Amino acid sequence: MSIHLIGGGRAEDAEGYSSAGEVYEVFLAEAAARASVSGRALARVAVLLVGGGEDAPFYAQAYREQLLRTAPCEPIVMHVAEGESFASAVLTDIDGLLIGGGHTPSYLEAVMPLFDEIRLLVADGLPYAGFSAGSMIASDRAIIGGWQIGGVPVCPEETGEDLDELTVVEGLGLVDLAIDVHAAQWGTLSRLIAATEAGLVDGGVAIDEFTVLIVGDGELRVEGSGSVWKVTAEENGVLVGTLGA
Repeated sequence: MSIHLIGGGRAEDAEGYSSAGEVYEVFLAEAAARASVSGRALARVAVLLVGGGEDAPFYAQAYREQLLRTAPCEPIVMHVAEGESFASAVLTDIDGLLIGGGHTPSYLEAVMPLFDEIRLLVADGLPYAGFSAGSMIASDRAIIGGWQIGGVPVCPEETGEDLDELTVVEGLGLVDLAIDVHAAQWGTLSRLIAATEAGLVDGGVAIDEFTVLIVGDGELRVEGSGSVWKVTAEENGVLVGTLGA
């Protein structure tokens, strides 16, 4: 089973095959395989969402519909307000876990009490998918926001997640590279580059919207309509390239 890191992107903004849910296809196939071992005809997929205010029901329905358009499954959408945390019961009897997108610091706070349980489940073969914020917090050293380093801008202010200084904290620890998202669309590749050059992280990947990086069994696989930008610390600076396009 694998870890699926999705760079974000609203379905209504997609074009062509991206709108068909390509970024979820492998994740749901893995969840279905796990469900079959338990004797279930449909995979039970927990979808954890945080915040959203009055639009929360709309976002919940959008995730549910996107998964169902991609493959037969049983989405179980659970929601908490910003500042609240999920109870461990949300992880009971599931075949896949999807953590959605929104305010990344709030997602980290909401999921933090479940870190140990999620790590154990993933180690036991539970497929994990992160969408935007859910991807960012999956790292062992997670970038959760900020748009400046030492007061110097490194990315657009509107991408800062209500944080000024670039902030790196302990994440879920499912992958050993830092993750940023909405790379080409929001200009966040420069944040990952700056974080790497400053030594805040040891490098990582920045994922475009409608694009998924699949991490499993020692290999990396890219699916979707965009690119995954790899940032590596080198002796004389930072090296940037793409894993797929």
